[in-house]
Amino acid sequence: MDKLFARRIDASLLILVVALLLASLGNVTFWTVLAHAAGGVSLASLPMLAGTFLIVVLFFNACLTLASFRYLAKPVLIALVMAASAAGYFIATYGIVIDKAMIQNVFETDTREATELISWQMAARIGLLGVLPSLWIARANIQFPSGLKGLLKRSSNAGGSLLLAFVLLALLFKSLAPTLHEHRELRFLLTPTNFIQAVHGYLRSRWAADVVVAPLGRDAVKGAAWAGHHRKTLTVIVVGETARAANFSLDGYARDTNPLLARQAGLINFSRVSSCGTATAVSVPCVFSAFGRNDYSQSKAASHEGLLDVLSHAGFAVLWRDNNSGCKGVCNRVTYEDLSRPDGKNPHCSGDECYDERLLDGLPGLLANSSTDMVVVLHQKGSHGPAYASRYPRGFGRFGPVCASSDFDTCSRESIRAAYDNTILYTDYFLSKTIDGLRAIAAAQDADTAMLYFSDHGESLGENNVYLHGAPYMFAPREQTEVPMMLWMSDGFSERFRIDRRCLAARRNEPLSHDNVFHSVLGMLDVNTAVLNPRLDLFHACVRGA
Repeated sequence: MDKLFARRIDASLLILVVALLLASLGNVTFWTVLAHAAGGVSLASLPMLAGTFLIVVLFFNACLTLASFRYLAKPVLIALVMAASAAGYFIATYGIVIDKAMIQNVFETDTREATELISWQMAARIGLLGVLPSLWIARANIQFPSGLKGLLKRSSNAGGSLLLAFVLLALLFKSLAPTLHEHRELRFLLTPTNFIQAVHGYLRSRWAADVVVAPLGRDAVKGAAWAGHHRKTLTVIVVGETARAANFSLDGYARDTNPLLARQAGLINFSRVSSCGTATAVSVPCVFSAFGRNDYSQSKAASHEGLLDVLSHAGFAVLWRDNNSGCKGVCNRVTYEDLSRPDGKNPHCSGDECYDERLLDGLPGLLANSSTDMVVVLHQKGSHGPAYASRYPRGFGRFGPVCASSDFDTCSRESIRAAYDNTILYTDYFLSKTIDGLRAIAAAQDADTAMLYFSDHGESLGENNVYLHGAPYMFAPREQTEVPMMLWMSDGFSERFRIDRRCLAARRNEPLSHDNVFHSVLGMLDVNTAVLNPRLDLFHACVRGA
């Protein structure tokens, strides 16, 4: 072994070997998807597949040649090989793609959620495809060309590789272009270019100049429906996590995952709602912003006040209670409570997990102790994967057998779905308990109460071998974009704001989206402001006498 490492290896040969390693073993999923898109491996598709492989190798070789300098080559190559092995594992195991939003999710996910993804299969793959090649690179006795001769050699190597790659691309363009056009997800599967682009985009946005937050809705005031009323209001907005409409029995799912909500009098369930994004880091800032999905960007949301700010301007006391990984900047200017940290004295915490019921602790007292009307946002842990079985107390394991592991390779698709369905069953209980609590508050405190629930995004549970969420929206499966949304109001609330329940119920099957939330919350609370768009306000056409 020592003799092997003692032998000198030319830098250009080492670069070519690493390029071959990255293009082949580091991109198994990419080649599998490309072959499927090309109609499978056959004599007809073989030239295109082989040519594409050579293009990728040549492109990688040209790029890596730029790092073939002493003191630079080893760190760069090792970093790329290790990162590619990790990215390849998650792509192959969960069917995800790597883009800026996914990298944002990685950086903004808390440590407890991140540890759920660690498994011995992950360690084995990274060890085999990452650690071992990295050890070989680290111990390699590399011969670097020096001086002007070295620069010319590197230039000819990189330039020649690129030239040959472009020639092959021109020859294959007619057959390759339609495939790449129809399957745009391929660019998010090619490692390491996918995560290099994604990390660059994420860091560029994070390191941008300090954001000056533009005011929004400073003209907001309570409307005519508030005149002459002395009862306080408590409006609860529940932000669900990773709950997809496809597994809600209220939306037609075969399993009875909503037994309690189905019996809640006055509950209005909206069955055709689409999300703004496929990840929390996108959907949460988007849904609370005044920008619809088509106009939304992270920079726009960060540089403008949002829904909670407008409600504050109108005179509401606003509180964000979190059992997740934060509010993604939405609650920066309102009161925030982090209830996700385990508390051994709290009955709703177990081990390093706190269940969503903790969000309801002391809810009646919040309104009683408030001098004004309140809007409280409850951010659930909900159905966050992959450790679905950790999201609910033991008594909610109705469906089974369940996948108790974060490593989906060790579980059947049916057991993964069963564990996920139990999270929906627990959400059903949580939402029903929230409604019961609001009903009791309305009676005990002579208050008007309401609850609006919507999930931030959905989840893939193995359809087309895709798991979890975070797919680019342009080709995200509907399981990741179709989300549940429902509304409950006390009798006093609907009477106070003259809301016609039958009118709202008649709209329950209309196509809606997160775009409606910002304007509908302002509409249901009769907040007058120039930023309210009546066309996106669900309540505008259902207010009597409007």
